Amino acid sequence: MITLALSKGRIFEETLPLLKAAGIEVTEDPEKSRKLILPTNRDDVRVVLVRATDVPTYVQYGGADLGVAGKDVLLEHGGQGLYQPLDLRIAKCRMSVAVRADFDYGAAVKQGSRVRVATKYTTVARQHFADKGVHVDLIKLYGSMELAPLTGLADAIVDLVSTGSTLKANHLVEVEQIMEISSRLVVNQAALKLKREPIRRIIDVFESVVSSSNPNPR
Repeated sequence: MITLALSKGRIFEETLPLLKAAGIEVTEDPEKSRKLILPTNRDDVRVVLVRATDVPTYVQYGGADLGVAGKDVLLEHGGQGLYQPLDLRIAKCRMSVAVRADFDYGAAVKQGSRVRVATKYTTVARQHFADKGVHVDLIKLYGSMELAPLTGLADAIVDLVSTGSTLKANHLVEVEQIMEISSRLVVNQAALKLKREPIRRIIDVFESVVSSSNPNPR
């Protein structure tokens, strides 16, 4: 049995075509089913639904043989001990710094004052500002990041940005891009040895699909 860990939402939807290319189709809709383990058209493959931040943990400790996790999750929560053979180039977005439209971010950074930053990506944010030599006070939040500058809780936020429409709707502006984000295939190293052939087939098909849809990768 091959167990694949996925999170609901964009990653799940954008992984389906890759699975289909490998001859694997999830037979129940996660938005309609209350099941956390979804069957597929193959008796030897199943999908477990977990929180996005838990995918690396399930794969690392053998709760799943492989999974799909965002680069942001792997950087923040650790991808140590995981085999990461492939950037799937799905669920693309970027991690950026954003502030209120009336906040002079450039001046605040230049003056060397401490900037209060709200984010759930404290590890990435701490490293980013340390590399710039900017002193920050990090405030850990788990959601509704845009509220922090609007209520005076923070001067800036570090968060994922896709279209930028949520920032715009809340009168925030993107002032700095930290990195491009996409999702990776992660594999349990013991499973790769014990179930090498079926896992390798999945990796090879995924790689073929990704290569054909991105003929000129940067």
